[in-house]
Amino acid sequence: MTLVVELDTVSKHYAQVTALDSVNLQLQAGEVMGLFGHNGAGKTTIMKLILGVTPACSGVLRVFGMDPLSSQAFASRKKIGYLPENVSFYDHLTGLQVLNYFANLKSVPKTMVLQLLEQVGLTHAKHRTVKTYSKGMRQRLGLAQAFLGEPKLLLLDEPTIGLDPIATQEFYQSVDKLKSDGASIILCSHILPGTEQHIDKAMIMSCGQPLAHGSLINLRQQAQLPITIHTLGLGEAMLKDDLLRPYVVKPNILMVPEQHKMSVIKCLTRYDNLTDIHIEPAGLGQLYEYYLASGQDSINQSKQGAKS
Repeated sequence: MTLVVELDTVSKHYAQVTALDSVNLQLQAGEVMGLFGHNGAGKTTIMKLILGVTPACSGVLRVFGMDPLSSQAFASRKKIGYLPENVSFYDHLTGLQVLNYFANLKSVPKTMVLQLLEQVGLTHAKHRTVKTYSKGMRQRLGLAQAFLGEPKLLLLDEPTIGLDPIATQEFYQSVDKLKSDGASIILCSHILPGTEQHIDKAMIMSCGQPLAHGSLINLRQQAQLPITIHTLGLGEAMLKDDLLRPYVVKPNILMVPEQHKMSVIKCLTRYDNLTDIHIEPAGLGQLYEYYLASGQDSINQSKQGAKS
């Protein structure tokens, strides 16, 4: 597959602050990567480097095979869509005028502007000035701006902030559509529920360093977090079973180490009164908490070792 974004031991420093420390990242065509971490973890810095807004201090960075700061990369910027965390537009322009302005910059047909306004639910407000828009409406306008020109690389920083559940669902449908059309997407979000089914892999960061990077399957295998098994119909039977009893955390709910999953499932299926079973692997939120905690412990140990 074609590499769209590649960071090879990239570091970025601001005065006494290390924003990124030897980060490696690869994004293939048609991949969606979730970028997660607390404020100041380095997520937005990665996006700024990819956009060519700021240079790296060391390492190699390529976007569409080119240094994003090179003159050759200028034309490729039309293939990039970007939504910043804090959306800001000219307050005295209408929503239609804002999108027409960005459409001119990207040489996008004006017909697409009207289609996007309808897609994000702003057709009714296209002639209203942006200063009259609510936070959610500004976010929708920002999404429309990012989607202009059917970008091949989409950088989305907290895209669902201010969106209601229906708009959030419609946003992820748009993400899925762009992915199916071959676009690569980097998605930063603090809202983890509902995100994992739309990403191919994740990078969890802290203090400018990746703590974990890979597919959710690989991250689960590395973390070895227990799975949750929900049952129906067994009642008190699990508490009387020597094999099942150690894993029971609530009535009809078990927490089971990954390596014991099959033996527990086989035991459960021997019960005739079992009417339903649902297996739930560790979710993105649990993985995030695990890697953040274990990574912070490693960082603290490194700092203590350096002092001694």
